[in-house]
Amino acid sequence: MTDRSVATQPDRPAPMFGTLLTAMVTAFKDDGSVDLETTGHLAEELVNDGCDGLVVCGTTGEYSTMTDEENLAVFRAVKDAVGGRVPLLAGTGSNDTEHSRYLSLEAQKIGMDGLLIVTPYYSKPTQAGIEAHFRSLADSVDTPIMMYDIPGRSGVPIAPETLISLASHENLVAVKDAKADFNAAAHVMAETDLVYYSGDDGLTQPWIALGAAGLVGVTSHLDTPRFRTLVDAALAGDLVTARKVNNELIPVVRAAMTRVPGAVAAKTILNWQGRLPNNTVRLPHVAPTQAEIEQIRADLSSSVLADTLNN
Repeated sequence: MTDRSVATQPDRPAPMFGTLLTAMVTAFKDDGSVDLETTGHLAEELVNDGCDGLVVCGTTGEYSTMTDEENLAVFRAVKDAVGGRVPLLAGTGSNDTEHSRYLSLEAQKIGMDGLLIVTPYYSKPTQAGIEAHFRSLADSVDTPIMMYDIPGRSGVPIAPETLISLASHENLVAVKDAKADFNAAAHVMAETDLVYYSGDDGLTQPWIALGAAGLVGVTSHLDTPRFRTLVDAALAGDLVTARKVNNELIPVVRAAMTRVPGAVAAKTILNWQGRLPNNTVRLPHVAPTQAEIEQIRADLSSSVLADTLNN
């Protein structure tokens, strides 16, 4: 097996990508253009507050509505802001293998530490096609890859047998799992050394109990220190603390992940917190309706974030 980690203490190796990664929003100006300065500032804030890794231009970063030049500019801006402090993963997935290859090679030139590559969406390839896609990309780069398994968006899951086969490739090192099939994941973890991450913010504690290294999350934008405490407590086996913090975060996760798309909710709440100048998103995303705003506000009103919101 290929070693996927850097040992920092004898009882628990530290995964190369960290344990608390925020899948960052991309800040836009009021006119919809990319705001590189604000995006870089947000990256600094997330790292200062406890993230030990970041995903740049993933789904929450609205990469699919941005041009290649815009995506690469955001990679550079975040690397300039926090590169060298934490691992940075570039979202370079696509349903077009050649397009994904181009973005992956460009991200590698920029010096990103890893690549987050989603299962090809819309095309709904067979398992053989999924495997060929990931192997072809992994053969093209020297940068380690986290595979993103999210059938709710891609239309097809990555089967356990496919992941077990892909684990033999030295550049395919980790999985962000957003299908919540714990039995399938346990099978893969038992058979490989792939490093698993929770791709469901509200399932961080059970994922870590199963053996995951941590979280790649959206809600962690909004209360990074508390998510840092949750991940650290769960990894340390401190169930009392992990349960307490998890319960505190339930309404925050509900507000960020169940009312509107995560990018829309995260930007809206970050704006209410005074941490983004607006909540601008690109079509087909739109700002929350008044009814949705009221739902999100209601979720947060009794939460640990209530005092952080502007009226």
